[in-house]
Amino acid sequence: MAKNNKLDVAAQQRAREQAEVEQAFQKGITTLRDLIAPSSIEIHAAYFRLGTKYGKTLYVYAYPRQIYTGWLSSIINIDEVLDVSMFFYPVESEVVLKNLRKKVTQMQATIAINEEKGRTRDPGLEAALNDAEELRDEIQVGSERFFRYGLYITMYADSLDELSFIQHKIETIFGQQLVFSKVASSQQEQGLNSTSPQMTDQLQIRRNMNTGAISTSFPFTSADLSQEKGILYGINMHNNGLIIFDRFTLENANMVVFAKSGSGKSFTVKLEAIRSMMMGTDVLIVDPENEYQKLSDAVGGSYLRLSLNSDVRVNPFDLPHVVDSSEADDALRANLVTLHGLLRLMLGGATLQASGQTNVTAMTPAEEADLDQALIDTYARAGITSDPLTHTSPPPTMVDLYDTLVHMEGNGPALAQRLRKYTSGTFAGIFSQQSNIDIDNQMVIFNIRDLEDELRPVAMYIVLSHIWNVVRSHLKKRMLIVDEAWQLMKYEDSANFLFSLAKRARKYYLGVTTISQDVEDFMASKMGRAIVANSSMQLLLKQSPSAVDVLADVFKLTDEERKRLSNFPVGQGLFFAGANHVHIQVVASRTEHQLVTTSPVQMLQQQEEARMQAEAQKRAEQDQQKAAGGAGQQAGG
Repeated sequence: MAKNNKLDVAAQQRAREQAEVEQAFQKGITTLRDLIAPSSIEIHAAYFRLGTKYGKTLYVYAYPRQIYTGWLSSIINIDEVLDVSMFFYPVESEVVLKNLRKKVTQMQATIAINEEKGRTRDPGLEAALNDAEELRDEIQVGSERFFRYGLYITMYADSLDELSFIQHKIETIFGQQLVFSKVASSQQEQGLNSTSPQMTDQLQIRRNMNTGAISTSFPFTSADLSQEKGILYGINMHNNGLIIFDRFTLENANMVVFAKSGSGKSFTVKLEAIRSMMMGTDVLIVDPENEYQKLSDAVGGSYLRLSLNSDVRVNPFDLPHVVDSSEADDALRANLVTLHGLLRLMLGGATLQASGQTNVTAMTPAEEADLDQALIDTYARAGITSDPLTHTSPPPTMVDLYDTLVHMEGNGPALAQRLRKYTSGTFAGIFSQQSNIDIDNQMVIFNIRDLEDELRPVAMYIVLSHIWNVVRSHLKKRMLIVDEAWQLMKYEDSANFLFSLAKRARKYYLGVTTISQDVEDFMASKMGRAIVANSSMQLLLKQSPSAVDVLADVFKLTDEERKRLSNFPVGQGLFFAGANHVHIQVVASRTEHQLVTTSPVQMLQQQEEARMQAEAQKRAEQDQQKAAGGAGQQAGG
């Protein structure tokens, strides 16, 4: 027996020792709690300290009689570090109805006593009675439910002064909406636990609310523009989420970009272009300032330089090989309309005045009629009629139109003289010969920088017309970027053409990006405003003060957005996609940044780095040659 007792004691001793060893081992294991826990915690009456950070918890204790949807969005989207917790406790309808009936009876009795005694009526009491009766009726029919609602906010800062500033900021925002909050005095630990992701309400400070009031507190008010497919546009500054979007999923794929010079508009558009190419989209660009050549060289694109000295030729009389058979019969008529607008522009088109009205048109009705007949005759002489089977014949040129006008009666010879500078004069060649360009490349850029200012709007019109013919001939996912579009908006005919292109682009799987830094000129045209209205995406980067007023009227910006719009740093702006809009920060990788930057400082730095690299490579090659020469001499010796 004694022997058995000794064995039991020994076994117990071994078990205790094993338990102590296991306990010591567990203490030495790093857990998740060890990794996320702060170095220290100090709890004070009005604040707490987590490591080097200070924090404070507020609770909301009073709400106005009526509260509106989105009232919490100003707190959710504030640019501070906050933890927000909401607790909802359903209450049985029978209990609520019983209390409401009792409360209604008490208030009715109080009002009746006041009337009997001739006291002044109490509007607050009457309003409370009406609210209670309305809530009672709604709960009875099941259209409303009742809840106990707790709202707690914990803020963080690097110092007590900063913490007090944030507290004042939050209390001010709440106070503007008649929502009142207090510091959880002597309950900061409970407040911290209540706003931590532990699902525990340790403060237990609640307010009665019905379903309608509860719904207005929905916290997810920041627009989320992330999709499963698409390209990265930037970071959502409201919630630090990624803006990943496919513009072709919207009702149309058009986009407008407004920004002052140097605010990052070309940077942003270039990023979108190269990222869209990775998703299989073809990119066509009208480049007035030679900003896209570096990008074109990097991706192996076609860079077409239009100038009076270049070999590039574009014939505005080209006809499209229309995919849609229903439009084939009208292909010639549609191109005649386009040519009418082009020729009005070439012959001194109507320009827009500040009022949005146009000046006297470039041609009289009689001249318009003669020009129309001349265009029809010019195509007929080339064997092209309204019959689609004839549209494969070589098209006429501007020289053929000139010859037709010269030999016409009426206004023909006078129009020919006005057109002469484009056929045999100063501007001859570039638009008066057969087209010799091929845009069968994933990126095609038309550079018009070297053209005279007078010829630029004409060139942009003709290039866009040519691109439109190609788009209609072969259905493919494409994106067209029109930089410095304000040059087209100055003339009525070119503005109308750009709007028509943007309006019909969706049918041919085309997204048009319109860029302008001159907002006033762009918006002076009714077509400019129409293009904006017909674009499902808009990007507003930093603007001049005068432009902010114009954009605020068009886009219905809030006072806060107006203020931000003139103070945005480079690469930040307002991004609109459909009904949603967010504050965006455009981001790029190092490689992308080197490809798309237009900053003169950065470009000079890149050139200097390239020069130094070339020199280093040259020295290395010379050293190799010297070493090879020395080795040869030794072998010869």
